Amino acid sequence: MKNIITQFSRLFVGVLFIISGLIKLNDPVGFSYKLTEYFSEPVFNMPFLEPLTLGLAIFLVIFEVVLGVMLLVGYKTRTTIWALLLLIVFFTFLTFYSAYFDVVKDCGCFGDALHLTPWQSFTKDVVLLFFILVLFINQRLIKPLFSTPKTNFAVYVSVVLCAFIAVWVLNHNPIKDFRPYKVGTNIEKGMEIPEGAPKSVVEMVFIYKVNGVDKEFTEKDLMNIPEGATFVDRKDKVITEGYVPPIHDFTMTKDDSDYKAELLKEPKLLIFVTYDLTKSEPAGMKKLAKVTAEAKAKGYKVIAMTASGAEEIAKAKKQYNLDVDFYFCDATALKTIERANPSIVVLHNGTIVQKVHYNDVDDLKLSDVAYGI
Repeated sequence: MKNIITQFSRLFVGVLFIISGLIKLNDPVGFSYKLTEYFSEPVFNMPFLEPLTLGLAIFLVIFEVVLGVMLLVGYKTRTTIWALLLLIVFFTFLTFYSAYFDVVKDCGCFGDALHLTPWQSFTKDVVLLFFILVLFINQRLIKPLFSTPKTNFAVYVSVVLCAFIAVWVLNHNPIKDFRPYKVGTNIEKGMEIPEGAPKSVVEMVFIYKVNGVDKEFTEKDLMNIPEGATFVDRKDKVITEGYVPPIHDFTMTKDDSDYKAELLKEPKLLIFVTYDLTKSEPAGMKKLAKVTAEAKAKGYKVIAMTASGAEEIAKAKKQYNLDVDFYFCDATALKTIERANPSIVVLHNGTIVQKVHYNDVDDLKLSDVAYGI
């Protein structure tokens, strides 16, 4: 019975680590954004680590996959299980901290493929911790599946394959797109809230200075505010989170007006997405002028979307000879649309029909006629 439980734990932990790691390896840039969120001031306040997030993300996801393979094939059991235990203790702390202090809404354990609430993520890690402790206690029951050369070969191959996948997706688009803006998505429909969907329950909280100290009062406590208290601020406290559509922060703003309603009706719209012009890849930006000319010749309306300011926009237009209008959108939304900076997105009546990394401009398919969908 002990052996059955141990082997089940081995299979469960190994497979889950491989699946979780591969999902994040498919989109390491997205996982790096999640690490940046953890290192930000509201969470752990470690901004000096933010420039290292992409490298750290790639290392962690490859390590996660390889650890799963090592466990399944029985490679250096003691070292593998100790590494699994230390890693899951660390992740359990992170997810508990996120859940208890409500600072990170989604741990990113399974990328965009599966979103878990903070407490769901913590529960998942506690379950994993239990099974890893079973493995830790019963290490002697975990035997290699193959001979030593074959076991070593399996581990080495997993490292090489993971490294290859990481390099590929960093220089192209993710192999599988799990994001809300994947090809085939209609942006307007993605922003719709279904009839009868649960609404958020929000409580107004009033802050008054009482005897020099800021104190919070709810609406039902307003009659109890001491005489002489001074109003400081008012904030909304979310009691119950309502339905949030997959696409909820998409704008196409120019001169303080949002033009998304009319732009999403364009039959042939080509968009350059560059969330931060100061961080955009020069080699990619240099390709956009040629794409603009080709697209306009085939009847496309060509625009760009960025979260950068007017000064950066003017500089980029001059530097790269870009004859396009720039529209503002939140950087988080633009990072979700495409990871590459810049990248190209083609829409037909608000439906995404193509997404191209700047390294794959030659794969861009521009039609002389409007798309038929």
